[in-house]
Amino acid sequence: AGSGTGSGAADSPEATGGSTGGGGWRRPHGPLQRYYGPSTAEAAEAAPDPTDINGPHFDPEVFMTKVRSECPLGQLLAREAALGREIRALDSDMQTLLYENYNKFISATDTIRKMKVDFRHMEAEMDDLAANMAAISASSARVSAALQDRHRRGAQLAGVQALLRKLQALVEVPGRLRRWAGTEPARALRCHARARAVLRHYRHLPSFRAIEDESHAIMAELAQRLRTRLREETLDPKELTECVEMLLQLEEPAEELSEEFLSQAGTRLEAELAALEAELPAADPSGTATTPPPPASDILDFVDRGSSAFVGTLCQLASSYRTLFGEDTGRLEPFAAALATRYFALLERRLALERGLGDTSLLVRALDRFHRRLRALLELLPAGADAAAELVARAARERVDRYLRALQTFFLGCLGDVRQALAAPRPPGKEGPGLPDLLATLAASVLGQLKAVLAYVQLFTARDVAFASLPYFKGEFCVTAVREGLVVAFVRWLCRTARGFADGPAERGAPAAPPALLLLLARLCLDYENSTISYILTLTDEQFPPQDSGPAVTPGPALCAEARAAAQRLLDHYVQVQGAAVAQMLRKSVETRDWLGTVEPRNVRAVMKRVVEDITAIDVQVGQLFEEGVRRAQSSDSSRRAFSVYSSSRAPGRYAPSYTPSAPMDTHLLSNIQKLFSERIDIFSPVEFNKVSVLTGIIKISLKTLLECVRLRTLGRFGLQQVQVDGHYLQLYLWRFASDERVVQGLLDEVAASAAHRCLDPVPMEHSVVELICERG
Repeated sequence: AGSGTGSGAADSPEATGGSTGGGGWRRPHGPLQRYYGPSTAEAAEAAPDPTDINGPHFDPEVFMTKVRSECPLGQLLAREAALGREIRALDSDMQTLLYENYNKFISATDTIRKMKVDFRHMEAEMDDLAANMAAISASSARVSAALQDRHRRGAQLAGVQALLRKLQALVEVPGRLRRWAGTEPARALRCHARARAVLRHYRHLPSFRAIEDESHAIMAELAQRLRTRLREETLDPKELTECVEMLLQLEEPAEELSEEFLSQAGTRLEAELAALEAELPAADPSGTATTPPPPASDILDFVDRGSSAFVGTLCQLASSYRTLFGEDTGRLEPFAAALATRYFALLERRLALERGLGDTSLLVRALDRFHRRLRALLELLPAGADAAAELVARAARERVDRYLRALQTFFLGCLGDVRQALAAPRPPGKEGPGLPDLLATLAASVLGQLKAVLAYVQLFTARDVAFASLPYFKGEFCVTAVREGLVVAFVRWLCRTARGFADGPAERGAPAAPPALLLLLARLCLDYENSTISYILTLTDEQFPPQDSGPAVTPGPALCAEARAAAQRLLDHYVQVQGAAVAQMLRKSVETRDWLGTVEPRNVRAVMKRVVEDITAIDVQVGQLFEEGVRRAQSSDSSRRAFSVYSSSRAPGRYAPSYTPSAPMDTHLLSNIQKLFSERIDIFSPVEFNKVSVLTGIIKISLKTLLECVRLRTLGRFGLQQVQVDGHYLQLYLWRFASDERVVQGLLDEVAASAAHRCLDPVPMEHSVVELICERG
């Protein structure tokens, strides 16, 4: 049909003023285009032509008049044949597009055929053709409406089919529920949830009510099985959550389910806590202090297992509870708080087992991990934040306290080493460590240990530690725990301990502190006052900077004053101990001698030589740790000053009559007058931190003791002379150690005067003889 149409169009003539082309009439666009007319562009380009049958300005009357006047019969016949072909082509096209309008095309064909009979009625036929085309358009609209109605009916049919399928699915619901309830309860719940609304809507129908009742019975059995499973102790948190969620979908009471959920969760969490508690030693019910066995695992492993097992499970269950039962935490918060309190108590018991210092970094890592992993729990339990922070703070304070006790133990151990070194016997020709070496070792060891402790404690405030950002570790820990509780407390304890060797009474049977130890501790406290305390406090403030608004700190001068007071007390006690030792020798030498029956002196007594030797040894000992000091200018004849019972080389002849029994008061009066003009000597005055002052104090105590012992004895002539010889010997040597020779001279003069006063026959020895004996001795 298409080829026929195309050939007909090519051979048809065209009304262009009667001209013909090489092939006769030309048809450019086909019948449909001729029917709908030329395009707008073509119409605008071509001039109005009423004889153009394809143009918009076609006039049938003009066209027929022109054809009859210009065309011969043969051309009219050819034109008729062309019109016939065009009609057949139009009929073929219309059949292709509108297959249901054959009758209309046949009618149009008949109309065209009538035009063959009478060409003059072409205008009427063309009108009929236009009417037929309008009818065709109306028929097309009706066809389109019919098609739409068909589609609508098809959609209704599909809906009916879908409804039938749904009804079939509803009929199959009980069977599916029964099949899935035992093996796939979640799938059964989804199936029931999809069918529940429809069944409720049509439950007034008997068939639907039967399906609903059967479904409810199956779901009731499923709920009973889920209830039984909920009470099993082997459920993990995920299974517990799924079980409760399915029961909630079955519209079980949420109040009961929340109680059962927390009960099951509590059972599992109690088991986690019991596993942690099993690693801890049992508490002693008798209350006796026993050393617990070491824990099976380190603190970091304990915290890891507690955080991953207990804390992780608690967070998971708490999150599931909120998802299942909403934000109502009236039961969740007390439940979680009670369990968290027990967990904190177990962790604190485990921290209490860290009695040794061990690896502080391990403890810090454990506390850091505990604090980090507890953040998720604190989001659910905000009230536990303070308890967790306080636990970490207590652990840090406890470790600082242990470091303080360790420093104290270390210092006592160093003191024990010093005492052992001082008391150890030394082979002849081999000297042990001197006091400066012992002091340097002691000071360096204690300071090094303190610096190491500060480095360990600084781990608690490292930047990569999570809990270091807590306000406690930024302020109170640095000041109260470290500076005051560790450094200041240790320095004060050191000063008290050192001072205790001078203040505290010696325990029964316990050996007294050696004098060298007193001297060494006095020097140590003095060094602390001069430099060490300032250095330690500066180092502490650099590593643990205090806050401007933090608690008050102990000023450095107050600590220095305590150290100086301890050094002063130790040095005073050293002078008293050494003076008492020398005085004891002098007392025994006076009390055990028969001063009335003694023979004429021929030598200096050995005890006086021992006194000089001991004073010399003390001078060497003190000189190792303290500076020389300032001496008063000595007189030119100090070493040669005459010593006699009359304080003058001319006194024997001048004052001899005064010692006769007829004038006993003259000597006593002379002694009192001499005291009036002599400078008062304070025997137990505080000493200064130098060698001269220390030796002067010892000499004053020794000579004062000698004076008091002589006052209590009754002497004969040779006893008085022996005192004269001993006093001159002491005068020759002791003046070198004193800060002022007049102190030695004054005390020895009082000894001589007291001896003369207590002598029954006060006849002194010639001074030249005394000097000779002393030089020979």
